[in-house]
Formats: sequence, structure tokens, C-alpha cells
Amino acid sequence: MGFFGKIKDALKKTKEGLGNKLRVLFAKDKIGEDFYDDLLDILISSDISVSTADEIVESVRDRMIEEKVSDKDVAVEALKDALKDCLNNADEFNFDTPAVLMVIGVNGVGKTTSIGKLAHKFVEDGKSVTIAAADTFRAAASDQLEIWAKRAKVKIVKSEEGSDPSAVVFDALSSVKARGTDILIIDTAGRLHTKSNLMEELKKMSRIVEREFPEADFRKLIALDATTGQNALSQVEVFNEAVGIDGVILTKLDGTAKGGAVFSIKDEIDIPVKFIGVGEKIDDMQPFDAKMFVDALMQEDEKDKDEFENNTSEEENDD
Repeated sequence: MGFFGKIKDALKKTKEGLGNKLRVLFAKDKIGEDFYDDLLDILISSDISVSTADEIVESVRDRMIEEKVSDKDVAVEALKDALKDCLNNADEFNFDTPAVLMVIGVNGVGKTTSIGKLAHKFVEDGKSVTIAAADTFRAAASDQLEIWAKRAKVKIVKSEEGSDPSAVVFDALSSVKARGTDILIIDTAGRLHTKSNLMEELKKMSRIVEREFPEADFRKLIALDATTGQNALSQVEVFNEAVGIDGVILTKLDGTAKGGAVFSIKDEIDIPVKFIGVGEKIDDMQPFDAKMFVDALMQEDEKDKDEFENNTSEEENDD
């Protein structure tokens, strides 16, 4: 299965909600004010924030007025374009080597798994990679990361549980500089964004990277669990204020109907999604492609159509 197919599968739950509602909406013969009110309600119910949803609806309305049409096919294309505009520049993650990528986030979002998948992807792209196991707080965290490092066939730098994570970062930097490694990926302890001491630890690690390896392209990525929907926005805001966030790794997209939060993250905080996880396999992490994401979300295939018609028929019979 190609990656487009994987995204479609991952978005299945979101499509079952958003896609089916949009199909009902676009089945209407006439596009009037009720149409735009219903569109706004549908977008908000799909975990797109009110302000972002309002911008999308206004963009569709302006397009229809500008082209002086009320054709639903034009409205569909206008909606697709508006959704893609929300994700403008979200699908470009170019960095120079040597590079240091520090992955942060709260507990349980899938940081360690994402790091293993990213390492594999970069190796597949012909890059040399080292992982720094700077999560010295969680029991067996480095052991779990070591398993992923072996699967990805990359070097890992780690220390004893409870040791200073900044010391691990320092050792890893010394290693990659000596070896001429292309990319260092730093795993960090999962931390609540309300814990000030842990946020200070992140700041300290960032200062060490900037001081010891100033020539590196240093990026900070936050891993977000897609199932948390709009609640992820507050996490991004606090981490961004503390250390500055360059991009989002969106995990567990296949387990949620809240895929609409992707649009709010980029539109409201202006931090783009850079990578997207769509499954459990090591190659199920890829750079985020805004066009592919929207196309997969909006595409109606025969299976979707049959399931929708069957479900609609069952609901009518129940009534």
C-alpha cells in the first residue's frame, strides 16, 4: 500500500464523521446561507477550532461570490483549497546537515516510537543518524529506545537511569562531531507542560546544543497525540514559549476522529505539522504533505459511498 492509501486508512475515523456530514451537506440542491451555517457546524464538530472554521467558511463563501456561482462542485473545490491554504507551507521540512532534532512533548504521546521511525526514515534517505537517550527519568526508557535504534540500525548514546539528561546530550554531541554524523535525534523525558522544573531542563539542553554545536541546524519538534484534538493546542503554546517549536510530529492519527485539529495547529499557532504517523510499522512515519492529507480526507471512493448509503438507510429504517 502506498503512503496515500495509508493516510486514507488513518483518516478513516475522521472521514466517517467529517466526510459523511459533508456528503449530506453537498447533496443539497441549493447553496444558500443555511449551507454556510451547516458547513461551519460540521467543521467545528470535527475538532477544527471556531476561529479556523470561520476562516475556512468565509474563504468558501468569498470564492462562490467571486465566481458568481452556486454550484456544489465548485463549493467542494473551494473547500479543498481553503483547507490546503490553512496548511500553507506545512509540508516542507528541509534542514542542513549536520542537524540536531530535539523531540519533546508530554507523557504517552509516542515520542520514543516516533524517534525510532524518524531514524529509520533518515537512514533510508542515506543519512547517518545517532540517537541520544536523554529521557533518564522514566524507567527503562533508554532500553525501549535502544530496541528502536537497533531496528533502525543507528547508534545510540545513553547513560544510567536518573543521570543528568544534559550530560547525555553533551556526550552525544561529542560523539556526532567526532564521527561526522549527519543527524542527532534527542529523546527527552515526557513532561507535563505545567512542570516548570522540567521545562527548565529542556531550556538547559537547548543551551548546550547551541553552545557546543553552533554550526548544526538545530530544530525542536513536538510530538502530539492526534486523539487529544484541540487540547494539543495548549501544549504547543507552552512548549513554544519555553524553547521555541519548529514543527509538529502528529502521532496516532489512525486512532482518532479528531484529525481536524491539524488545521487549527497551523492556523492558530503558526507551527506546521512536519511529520505524520499513520500506523505501527517502522516505515509508517513520513513527511507531512498538505495536499495529500486534504485529498485523502475529502476523497470519496465507492467503498466510502456504499458504507455511507447503507448507514443512512439503516438510520431511516430505525426512524
